[in-house]
Amino acid sequence: MATPISVDGVEGVKSLVGKELGPTEYVEITQDMVNLFADATGDHQWIHVDVERAKKESPFGGPIAHGYLTLSLIPRFLPQLTQFTGFGMGVNYGTEKVRFPSPVPVGAKLRAKAVVDEVTEIKGGVQIQQTVTFETEGGTKPACVATIVVRQYV
Repeated sequence: MATPISVDGVEGVKSLVGKELGPTEYVEITQDMVNLFADATGDHQWIHVDVERAKKESPFGGPIAHGYLTLSLIPRFLPQLTQFTGFGMGVNYGTEKVRFPSPVPVGAKLRAKAVVDEVTEIKGGVQIQQTVTFETEGGTKPACVATIVVRQYV
């Protein structure tokens, strides 16, 4: 696992603004992960779950992960980027913008890095806006770029 940057309290979080965090360790995207995500969401589109058809008919040469599967890995990757002390809890607050510039083929290895864009003090804590970029090993374009908002409460 990648070694996260550890910061303490509001001032520690503010010190991250403009800094690039990561990258994380790679995670292989397996067909089992894709199938489980398809079952959880009801999205069984053939480009994700029908391996033989995807090999024959897909412009990607085989099955690809759902874009939202990639996005859903944020909670897996964020703890590899930062560790916060001096707070009682953190919550996902939302997503400002999400793009999927390139597909994630099944079997690809995916990792993430982030830049802290903004830290705003809120009642009881801070709101952190950061841009998370997912990349596949050997890829030339990001697989996903998402601006997310999290809150850390004292």
